[in-house]
Amino acid sequence: MAVDLLLGLQWGDEGKGKIVDYLTEKYNIIARFQGGPNAGHTLEFDGIKHVLHTIPSGIFHKDSINLVGNGVVIDPVIFKRELDNLSKFNLDLHKKLVISRKAHLILPTHRLLDAASEAAKGKAKIGSTLKGIGPTYMDKTGRNGIRIGDLELNNWKDKYRNLADKHEAMISFYNVDVQYNLKELEEEFFEAIEVLKSLQFIDSEEYLHQAQLDNKTILAEGAQGSLLDIDFGTYPFVTSSNTTAAGACTGLGIAPNKIKNVFGVFKAYTTRVGSGPFPTELFDEDGAKMAKVGNEFGATTGRPRRCGWLDLVALKYAVQVNGVTQLMMMKGDVLSGFKTLKVCTSYRYNGKEIKHLPYNIEEENISPVYTELKGWKEDLTKLKDIQNLPKELNNYIQFIEDEIGVPIKIVSVGPDRTQTILR
Repeated sequence: MAVDLLLGLQWGDEGKGKIVDYLTEKYNIIARFQGGPNAGHTLEFDGIKHVLHTIPSGIFHKDSINLVGNGVVIDPVIFKRELDNLSKFNLDLHKKLVISRKAHLILPTHRLLDAASEAAKGKAKIGSTLKGIGPTYMDKTGRNGIRIGDLELNNWKDKYRNLADKHEAMISFYNVDVQYNLKELEEEFFEAIEVLKSLQFIDSEEYLHQAQLDNKTILAEGAQGSLLDIDFGTYPFVTSSNTTAAGACTGLGIAPNKIKNVFGVFKAYTTRVGSGPFPTELFDEDGAKMAKVGNEFGATTGRPRRCGWLDLVALKYAVQVNGVTQLMMMKGDVLSGFKTLKVCTSYRYNGKEIKHLPYNIEEENISPVYTELKGWKEDLTKLKDIQNLPKELNNYIQFIEDEIGVPIKIVSVGPDRTQTILR
């Protein structure tokens, strides 16, 4: 059985969690393939809002297995908090949740290193979530990391001590004022490790291989967004993992020829958290309205998101890099009430008009070229049928499809699971 893949096509926060939750009933296994607690996947149903950081977004469905893949980095403390938050829902987590032995652990000193590194950058900071993600991936590629499977070995605490001591020496090198009490942090960390060890650890690549042989349906779930990919994003203002389709292969051990459908999730406009270039960013009343109506605050950091018009140059780039076969448009309801909508269809780059994403998209090098479309007034949040969508919204959707060349199969008109319209 082939594997389907779902990922974000912008700078994260596209609404992937809701779509995974919506699609989960069609799949036996939901598998996270990269990132860590810097992700915030928001689900809303039965009047309750849930935010997941590491646990896959299919966890609330009775019959689904949720797998944390080898490409994910896990903070045991944050993971334990997620488990605590789920305890009131009577989920059989020991049966429903499995973790790859090859996933790497985020240590308390990784978070301290993250803070010291970001502080040392001063005005050049990249907007890190300070969750220790970058230093953990650095240890992974530097072959120093501690993995979930190490917790089953007798000497894992020796490995921990050696690495933590190395980190403290590195923190002092940055020569910035980072106040911490490592003993207190370690008490919480080791307590969380014991909770983690109570869960089921697996050899995930073999697990998924057998699942495919058994004709199980699998959905690979990405975190962050394609424009934050370490290779193909707006470097250096990116995350530390491959957020694109290629990351699903390396983050789960799935062969490229086993991937079938690639679902690309995007907002009807564009947002970004933290530093980095953003060609269509708005600093006027329109941007403020998007932020207010869309409740644009980071699910993980709480930081306000920067807002701007839909950037089709960047979106088309993400579609190409990922081989997207179906699009899902989120937050169409937020654009209700705008008399005129603007869509970026090309860039003016060094005096020339281009339709591809160039190497550098800093504002001194490019400016967006817009196409204007008529907006709609109707409140979309109560709509249930595709036939009831305003003509102007249908025109907006059709314009995007014509430019990108990929069909939009889902239109989200609100945060709840039920506020989802199939096309």
